[in-house]
Formats: sequence, structure tokens, C-alpha cells
Amino acid sequence: MSATTDLDEFRSEVRTWLEENLPETLRGRAWPSGSDLALWRQRMGDRGFACPTWPAEYGGGGLDAAHTRVLQQEMARVGAPPSVRGFGVSMLGPVLLEFANDAQKREHLPGIIYGRVNWCQGYSEPGAGSDLASLQTRAVREGDEYVINGQKIWTSGATEADWMFCLVRTDPRAPKHDGISFILFDLKSPGVEVRPIRLISGASSFCEVFFKDVHAKASNLIGVENAGWTIAKRLLQHERTMLSGGMGGGTAPGRAAAGRAAQRRNGFADMAKKYLGDADGRIADPVLRDQLAQLELDGLCYRLTTLRSAASAKAGQGPGHTASMFKLYASEMNKRRQELTMSVLGSQGLGWEGEAFDAFERGTTRQWLRSKGNSIEGGTSEVQLNVIAKRVLGLPD
Repeated sequence: MSATTDLDEFRSEVRTWLEENLPETLRGRAWPSGSDLALWRQRMGDRGFACPTWPAEYGGGGLDAAHTRVLQQEMARVGAPPSVRGFGVSMLGPVLLEFANDAQKREHLPGIIYGRVNWCQGYSEPGAGSDLASLQTRAVREGDEYVINGQKIWTSGATEADWMFCLVRTDPRAPKHDGISFILFDLKSPGVEVRPIRLISGASSFCEVFFKDVHAKASNLIGVENAGWTIAKRLLQHERTMLSGGMGGGTAPGRAAAGRAAQRRNGFADMAKKYLGDADGRIADPVLRDQLAQLELDGLCYRLTTLRSAASAKAGQGPGHTASMFKLYASEMNKRRQELTMSVLGSQGLGWEGEAFDAFERGTTRQWLRSKGNSIEGGTSEVQLNVIAKRVLGLPD
């Protein structure tokens, strides 16, 4: 059987499976919830489609890149949402597959695959942001447990998370990169306090997390004690890949987006006509037309480059330092996208609340403000430039 025939047969199989198993209420819903989502998670997990590239022995689909693309294409065709999202799938799971022992994989991966456990990341601290290796949260071994004391900050989704994967200092006398360990623990453990941080966009997705004599099982130490920096760096590569996909993998704002924004600008038909142009949809404003075309081209080039990078990677190899390149470019591109949308809306793009602004306009304002954090989270743009210079281009220090 040829590779083409194999892929064709797999596509037909996936198409039939989706028609039989995707709840109708979930079609076209990007962020579903409720009992149908629970059913969808169960079915996707049982079939191995929740995490299709993970090994079948740990609940994944065991699919190669080509078959995974077919699955993604067929899901997109019928509007099937992913059954699971978040740090467990995008960051922790791949790290566990690479560094955890068999017992740890069998304990923690099923919870990720079936969406039963939400994870958050305990990395940054008030005195350890870009210089992450300066972290001071301590973990002291006491028998079969570690006792953790310290603080983390900018912890995404901590209020909804069940568990945390956390960097802790286990040897304060060692050089800063050598005394760090990577450990998992339940956020419901006594001594954990989570405080949401209100952002400029009005959201509170980030949190401060405090630890006071928190007990974590020593069996949840991933890898070797004091050798967690290697794991930490690998997870950061997965994080940057995840962030760049979220910011740059979507569709750049094209004529439909511009028209939607323009039609809302002050509610005047002549404003919509100015930007939409003639009956064929040609955008009349030449500057806006150029900006939109450039952003569309940038988005297309970005997506093609990520596909080329994925195709050239060796089987089973995690993301490399090119993740910094993608994260940098996607961050800056998303900020330009939001700036352009705001400029199309004009004064209506300043809407925060009240009847004068509709949900789209209020959301645009918040997204514009939120995009300012893109060049900070997951490693600042300056840090990414340093990584690219040193690790990708091979420039001297």
C-alpha cells in the first residue's frame, strides 16, 4: 500500500469517525463547555485523537506528522474543536514524555489527555523574570516529601488549575543553574495561596501564588534533583511554540475583518463605504489596503515557515531554538494586527464600557491592551533576540 493510499484511507476513516462521534452542539464552537464537551473528551481520548502524536502506550494516537495533519484538516472541515487545551497538552505533556519515568507518565498523562487535570506553570518570581535561574523558591527534602516555601508570579490560570509544574531551588549553595529542580504538586495542598492580578485589559488571568510549608511527594520530582534547568529550558521551547501558534497561527486580518470593523465605526454607512470601497469589496483607502495586504502576506509567510520547520525536524525531536524566532515574530505581528484593527475603528476602538460601544468594540480595546504583553510573556522579545543571535545564528557573545 502506498503512502498516498494509506493517508487517503486514514482520511476516510477519520471523516466517518467524526460524523459518528462529534456532538452536533459542538460544531463550530471554538471554546465549548458542558456535558457534551465531557463526552467529546472521552471519545477523543479513547480514540487517541486528543493527543495524536503521543505514544499509544500512554494514551496518545501514535500518529506521524502526515497523519496528524490529516486529522487536523478533517476536524477543521467539520468545525470540531480540540477536546483538550492548555499547558498540560502543549508544555508539560511533551516534557513528561521526554524526561519522566514510566510510572510518572502513567500517573499524569491520562489526566491531561482526558481533560481531568488543569495545569499551571510555576516559573517566574518577583526577582526572577528574564533571569529565571535566579529563582529563590526553596524545596527541602524531608523523607518522602519536599517542603516548599516561596512565591511565584504571573502564573497563568492558577485560579482554575488543579496542579502546578514548578521550578524550585533544592541546593542554594550550587551555581544558580545547577541547584534547580522540576517538581509537580497539587494546588489544593495546604499552604498554597493564589491571588489574581488584575491586568490593564481588565482580565485577571495571571496570579501570584504563595507557598508556606507546602508538602509535595518526592515521587513527583521529574528527572534528577538539582538537574531541573535542562527540563526548564526544554519546556520554555514548548511554551514559545505554543504562544507563537496562538498569536501567529491564526488568520491575519483580511478584508472581512476590516469591513466588520469599518461598519462599526461610528455607525455611519459612509465610513463603511470608505473602507469597503466598491461593490466588489475593494478597499478604497490605499494605505489601509497596503497595510492589510502586508499583514496577510506576513501571516502567510509565518505559517509556511512553521510548516517547513516542522517538516524538517527529525521524528520525535522536540522544538529547538527556532521556537524563539517564531515566538518573537508572532508577538510583534500580533501587536501590529491589533494596532491596525484599532486604527480602523477610530474613536470607537477606545470603548471600554457603556451603551455607546458594542461587544466587538469593547473586546477590540481589551485585545489591543492585552497584546502589549505578548512581547513580555514566555520570554521577552529582547531575550528571544539574544537566543536567536547565539543559538540560531551562531553569533559570538
